[in-house]
Amino acid sequence: MMRLIAVLCGMLLLATPLAASSQAPSGLPQDPDAVLVEELVVTAREIGPAWWRVSDADSTVYVMGVPSVIPKGSGWDPSVLERRLEGANLVILPFNNASVNLLTAPGAVVSLLRLRSSTPFEETLEGPLRARFVAARAQAGQDADRYKTRNGMAAALLLVSDYRDAARLTAADPAKTIGRMAAARGVRVEAKTYDAAPLLAAVVRTPAAAQRACVLEALAAVEAGPASAEAAARAWAWGRVREALGGERSYERCIAAAPGAAELDARLKADQTASIVAALKRPGHSIAVVQLRPLLAQGGVLDRLGALGYEIRTPAED
Repeated sequence: MMRLIAVLCGMLLLATPLAASSQAPSGLPQDPDAVLVEELVVTAREIGPAWWRVSDADSTVYVMGVPSVIPKGSGWDPSVLERRLEGANLVILPFNNASVNLLTAPGAVVSLLRLRSSTPFEETLEGPLRARFVAARAQAGQDADRYKTRNGMAAALLLVSDYRDAARLTAADPAKTIGRMAAARGVRVEAKTYDAAPLLAAVVRTPAAAQRACVLEALAAVEAGPASAEAAARAWAWGRVREALGGERSYERCIAAAPGAAELDARLKADQTASIVAALKRPGHSIAVVQLRPLLAQGGVLDRLGALGYEIRTPAED
């Protein structure tokens, strides 16, 4: 079950673009980042991933928007990044890490025990849905015992993680690569890790209807395959922002169904915004890496920075 803890921590902080769905299934809220600030959604003038510029009188933060998941080994032109790393004060990586210490967080132990089961999750499903789950986990290369949980959201998140591994999709890049490049040049890297114990408790408390809807979303994602994520990654690499945002986002509604998810989403955006504001207090320039949807959504990072009075320039203006 330690694998389950790691998956839940990561995917509750990092929602993944998956199968298409025009309307939220019964039991799930709408996508929290569905509404974008349209004037920020542009095509980059320079070749490569798109950059937004946040400035005040004597400081600039260059913000690279990145997909939440890309195929492993995806190619992209790092020349603009390399140029901006020269003399940079700081690189801020996406705030999407979580950890839990079971020895010092007894609540997490209780949550973990409540998620565990002696039988595979698929045995709780009726005929057609059970057959779909069996086919999906087989496609992900896993057996039934992998999913010994009674919680539908936990099973769905683990299934999606396994599918993503099998399909060679990763949430670690491009941020991991950017962090390595910064470290190699002696540029300070900032990242943030959140306490995962409340996330585990949120999964336990998710209503049954939302858990079932999450299972349906996960199955649709596996059945649809990685084509959407692959197309979005190609568009991102060429600076075509609207197309890069085209990876369907049905699964974010599953994440949003967990109790406290809206508050966590707001906290992540507020923390990323605050880090950029702090970087702007130092003369010179810094770099921030933020997932595209939280960056460009209404109430997202750039929207918040604009409301604070900072100048925002789009990739079409550079």
